[in-house]
Amino acid sequence: MSVLFIATVVCIVANVAVAITDYLPANFALQNSAEVHVPAGALPYLATTKLAGAAGLIGGLILTPWLGVAAGVGLSLFFIGAVAFHVRARAFHNIAFPGFYLLVAIASLGYMVHLAH
Repeated sequence: MSVLFIATVVCIVANVAVAITDYLPANFALQNSAEVHVPAGALPYLATTKLAGAAGLIGGLILTPWLGVAAGVGLSLFFIGAVAFHVRARAFHNIAFPGFYLLVAIASLGYMVHLAH
């Protein structure tokens, strides 16, 4: 089992888990969004985007890798934006969270590109 495959599974599970906390919404999700100046009303939309990315990665593993490539690109761009929002708000104390999600999204993208070739 490759490291990139494991990173892809971690990316799927992590995005589903954090999407659930956004849908609830959990207190830490509300606090974090307020700190980086994202309205609480945006959380369900962000959660749906994360779930779509996770579903796309699953589709890439099961159906066609190109679906996973698209999902990997989308999640990578999403989390580049999340890191940028943390930098803009100077919320460096918790930038590791979107940074981790960005890393596993990039790893997932790499794995899907590998599968596609």
